[in-house]
Amino acid sequence: MDIVRERLEREFDLDIVITSPTVEYHIVKNSGDETIVERASDMPEANTYKEISEPWATLEIISPKDYIGNIMDIAQKKRATYKNTEYFDDGRALLKYEIPLAELIVDFYDQLKTVSSGYASMNYEILNWRQADLSKIDILIAEDKVDALSFIVFTPKAGAEGRRIVERLKELIPRQNFEIKIQATIGGSIIASERISALRKDVTAKLYGGDVTRKNKLLDKQKKGKKRMARVGKVQIPSDTFIQVLKS
Repeated sequence: MDIVRERLEREFDLDIVITSPTVEYHIVKNSGDETIVERASDMPEANTYKEISEPWATLEIISPKDYIGNIMDIAQKKRATYKNTEYFDDGRALLKYEIPLAELIVDFYDQLKTVSSGYASMNYEILNWRQADLSKIDILIAEDKVDALSFIVFTPKAGAEGRRIVERLKELIPRQNFEIKIQATIGGSIIASERISALRKDVTAKLYGGDVTRKNKLLDKQKKGKKRMARVGKVQIPSDTFIQVLKS
């Protein structure tokens, strides 16, 4: 991903925004109509649909037996359903699962390679669609929704994932001349929030002694100026921020 992005930017002078891989979701609206959503930003509000289904896949993992425990641990965290294990004479094992495709395509392979010291390999095939308890999380930066950061998540994991994203963004977005609010929301409810404090310029640095009233006037002027910037300012987000957020 990094190599492709760098070549596109260098060779074609493109400004690339990397977003999270996603899957199709089937949504049955209250009217009975079914629609397919391909991007999280296009998902309607929860009160406008009756149910939502996500794609599942069969997953086969081949690994040396020593790493089975580690592999089972990451599979469980990804909502995978264990089916069975087959053992081979050469010391390897075949683990079979059924897993939501959305949990599989983002970073499962990287985690699998990490916990198996690179020895495990995997194969998957689309299985079927299953109804799920899912929510759309929107990310607001300085009260502006960033569609590229919207994502769909298993509802019981929404709070933890929302906090992870806003805390990560707080680390990655550079400080500006005004305070930046970072919020994760579901519908109109804020589930996680962080703030990046404004860069502070010491407007009284050149004042030596003198009337304290003058210092206070300068500080008040600075405070009013920051409020104006917070209302009209647009946060500049480095392009690699979107990539870094994906890396859990």
